[in-house]
Amino acid sequence: MTNAKAVRKPPVHMIDSEADALTDLAIGVEKRMPQVSELLLREIGRATIHKERHVPRDVVTMNSEVDFVDAANGAVRSVRLVYPSDADIATGRISILTPVGAGLIGLRAGSAILWPDRDGQERALTIRAVLQPPRAA
Repeated sequence: MTNAKAVRKPPVHMIDSEADALTDLAIGVEKRMPQVSELLLREIGRATIHKERHVPRDVVTMNSEVDFVDAANGAVRSVRLVYPSDADIATGRISILTPVGAGLIGLRAGSAILWPDRDGQERALTIRAVLQPPRAA
């Protein structure tokens, strides 16, 4: 689905426990990474919060594999969204504490968002597909 129109604030869905952990993480880096902290806290604040079992499988959550198109250069990227300690760009694992990571969390396949990059330039990110890790029983 590459024809989704990017909007500033498409609906966002989050797992309750992840929203709590991400809030703590964002507050913890507020002084060191004010831009990303603010972006992430804003997304958490407007998210619809769910128990894990009620979050649709096509929603980007932590440890999801996400295929998306970056309209700035037309590149299709496939990444796994992870916590900072697990980030490794060489293996496609991007941190939630990057502008792109904070922009992807909570979006659904087919949605698009206008989102600032590290330089403050707005770009459209369009989610093509989401693959979830296995959920705990």
